[in-house]
Amino acid sequence: MDEVSHDTSIRNAVFGREPETAWRRGEARLRAATELVGIGIYAWDPGTGALEWDARLCAMWGIPPGTAIDEELFEAGIHPDDRERVRAAIAACVDPSGDGRYRIEYRVIGRDDGIVRHIATSGRTTFAHGHPIAFLGAAIDMTEQRDAEAAIRASEAQFSSFAAHSSNLLWIADPRTGDILYRSAAFDRIWGIPRDGASPSIACWLDDVHPDDRVQVEHALASVMAGDVTQYAYRIVRPGDGAVRRLRDTSFPIPDAQGAITRIGGIAEDLTQEDSGQVYIVSPRATEARRLAALVRAMGYRARLFENATAFLDIAAVLAPGCVLVDLRHAKPEGLSVARELKARSIALPSIVLDGAGTNLMSAVAAMKAGATDYIVAQDDAALHPGLSNAIADCLAAVRPVSRDETASARIARLTPREREVLLGLVGGNTNKLLGKKLGISPRTVELHRAQVMNRLDAGNLAELIQIALAAGVAPPGEGHATRRPVPTPPGPDT
Repeated sequence: MDEVSHDTSIRNAVFGREPETAWRRGEARLRAATELVGIGIYAWDPGTGALEWDARLCAMWGIPPGTAIDEELFEAGIHPDDRERVRAAIAACVDPSGDGRYRIEYRVIGRDDGIVRHIATSGRTTFAHGHPIAFLGAAIDMTEQRDAEAAIRASEAQFSSFAAHSSNLLWIADPRTGDILYRSAAFDRIWGIPRDGASPSIACWLDDVHPDDRVQVEHALASVMAGDVTQYAYRIVRPGDGAVRRLRDTSFPIPDAQGAITRIGGIAEDLTQEDSGQVYIVSPRATEARRLAALVRAMGYRARLFENATAFLDIAAVLAPGCVLVDLRHAKPEGLSVARELKARSIALPSIVLDGAGTNLMSAVAAMKAGATDYIVAQDDAALHPGLSNAIADCLAAVRPVSRDETASARIARLTPREREVLLGLVGGNTNKLLGKKLGISPRTVELHRAQVMNRLDAGNLAELIQIALAAGVAPPGEGHATRRPVPTPPGPDT
């Protein structure tokens, strides 16, 4: 039976026969409407169980048009987790005490293609003498919309997870109302008060800014509201204890679909040097990592967790001074790579390796050869505390402050290839115009790269930038050597 025959049968099942001309006119209108919005039409006889579907509804069930439809095929296609809801909705719509309406959304697993689709359907039962005699319904495929909503939820979950674990403060504000709409978890640590107790007002936030820095912060926010991306440094006086903290904020406009700036956001990095020791914990087991972090914090140290060696080594060069606690019990080869890479990259972070009971002397020797400062065997929790406490104390006592040129070396290593080319050209005494000609870019582009390099290296002017670069071992082009070891070039695209 073709689609027209199905439509005719559906109409006859519910409304009885009408003059042919009127039916053809109504059929054309119905077909145009269903084509426009992608609606599938179906009819059901509650007495006999007979079902008639049009081609669109068949496609939603993953079957070819004209397939013989019965209640068993209909129910078999419904996702097992949704069947009870559908049965309850059907029972309600044929109950004479109700209004006969049927409206539900559920999932269908295509019989022939196995595709999971989200189907929204509604219809109404016709009653005669208190008995259901006919049902006409319509269905629409909501899969694309539901997938888009799921993608948005996943994106929001990823952002929330990133924000919750970031040591930097992420914030979003509404410039029209003057309200701060969102602050990430780092606010509690930086400001010294819980987010829930902080005022949502931008004006109150500015009251916490050091008086000497308030004007420049106000100017920076005005620039962001005007559409500029701005980086600025300032101090805050914590409202809880009066402590002064030094921050660096990168703020940016957030336009709506029409391009109007309805939100502004920022990422604030805490540059304050901490007095207490920092311990970086590398452990692939989340439960063990949290247990070690609790133990470290109970000793009076700050703890930061990394789920694997790669995540730690990616940012090791720019971490604050401290020591590294590597849990070898569940990933020994990867764990040993931490000490080995720190040594190879000349990163001054001493490492302690934690191994499990039953290890032998060769394991300790391998760890020490890799570059570990200390080796601890975790026999039990009672024995772990004093051994770990002594090892961390010894490691932190050996940590020396990172010199300015070493810090610059780490930052230069993270420049993009184009930014390093610009830096080398500036060290070689090239003007923006000459350097642009050599690199095949405009002087304005050189100027933009130069400003970014100065920001990354915390240089106040060109002379200071060149001094920092030379101290870090960047030699002018053509010398063929450097006073220090060459700055490593990390792999990856020019981003």
